[in-house]
Amino acid sequence: MKQIEKLKTELKTADAVIIGAGAGLSTSAGFVYNGERFKQYFSDFEIKYGFNNMYSGGFYPYNTMEEYWAYWSRYIYINRYMSAPKPVYNNLYELVKDKDYFVLTTNVDHCFQKTGFDKHRLFYTQGDYGLFQCSQPCHMATYENYNIVRKMVEAQGYVIDENDRLLLPKGITPKMTVSTKLVPYCPKCGKPMSMNLRSDNTFVEDEGWHRASERYTDFLRKHKNMKVLFLEIAVGFNTPTVIKYNFWHMTYEWKNAVYACLNYGEAYAPDEIKKKSICINGDIGEILSVAFIH
Repeated sequence: MKQIEKLKTELKTADAVIIGAGAGLSTSAGFVYNGERFKQYFSDFEIKYGFNNMYSGGFYPYNTMEEYWAYWSRYIYINRYMSAPKPVYNNLYELVKDKDYFVLTTNVDHCFQKTGFDKHRLFYTQGDYGLFQCSQPCHMATYENYNIVRKMVEAQGYVIDENDRLLLPKGITPKMTVSTKLVPYCPKCGKPMSMNLRSDNTFVEDEGWHRASERYTDFLRKHKNMKVLFLEIAVGFNTPTVIKYNFWHMTYEWKNAVYACLNYGEAYAPDEIKKKSICINGDIGEILSVAFIH
């Protein structure tokens, strides 16, 4: 409780809050990729191919583009266009909405913006499920995919209700394919489109990506000499150079900076900044809900 009280004080007194968010934040919000949620939307793929989580299904070598996009359209819709089951992002927004904040995240599910965070204070470094790009890529542009993804999931037998939830009517067996005319191809070169996700060297950093990067850099420059709280939430060691290592370095270099690490089992700060750090182990949703909201 001492660390939580210390964090509350730092949040209250900080001139600015810089949030660094990793995959565990969305996991805490209910965006899990296995278990019942996987079975609800992909039990037919599990029966046919044997994989038991969404990640494995995303890498499966499907025989046709029509089946590939049947899988990925469901994947994109439930993880990008549906709301998170739990109000973790809402609780985080309530904490910082009246502060001068910026968000740096490796998450690609758009939960921050869906919750109400200012899109001009967000930098999605690793892409966005809501964008397509050329798989080559032959040019550095991305394309919003909501309309085509919706058509794909509806073509499989699903319906979308007034709350944007993906539902399967009773008695309907979903198709595991989409029509050829729905398969997306690059408007420039005709090659297949792919998701705008940083998984290899084909990732497209479009104009929007660069503008967000510039806004983040500008925010850091303007606040370097102020009282800044680096609030790292659920960031693991898969891509530590994007958020974690940079937060450590800036906390060390900036005289008035404080580093806070909220993580389930991996809350840690190096010795060089321990006196300027707050580390809290636990589920992010529980920390935000129990410690700050109530």
